[in-house]
Amino acid sequence: MNSSFHIRELGERDQQQVAALILPIQQLEFGLPIGIEDQPDLGDIEGFYLAPGGTFLGAFDGECLVGTIALVKAGDIGAIRKMFVHRDFRGKPFGLAQTLIDKLLAHARSADIKNIYLGTVEPMKAAHRFYERNGFRRIAKTSLPPAFPLAKTDTLFFHLPLDT
Repeated sequence: MNSSFHIRELGERDQQQVAALILPIQQLEFGLPIGIEDQPDLGDIEGFYLAPGGTFLGAFDGECLVGTIALVKAGDIGAIRKMFVHRDFRGKPFGLAQTLIDKLLAHARSADIKNIYLGTVEPMKAAHRFYERNGFRRIAKTSLPPAFPLAKTDTLFFHLPLDT
């Protein structure tokens, strides 16, 4: 990974940068009909992610946010949300996505989370392969736990049991 990257937990002060990274990826790259108003969690990062024991991590190239990943904690399950990397920083040469998921899984283990779930959309094929390389397996929507925070755009679902 490029040594100029640093990763830290995000909070309310980062909301504008988070939206500026995520919205163009959702809307322009993947054509998702979703706006900031459809994602109230981005207006309350600390309340939605941090307070219940989850996290919201950001990867920075200098002062520029280039990647995010978040974990919602609900009891002993976790849900990955907001996994986005700017197109100029994707792929193995950077290792950014891998670093983000590794840090998130370490946080999940330390928070006594036993199972991680995530929802995504059909067009994000590279993301599907990435999750599968990291041990996630596709599951039916009906196999999700009741506490899973379903996003309106989610159509595919994955699960990873954690050995804590």
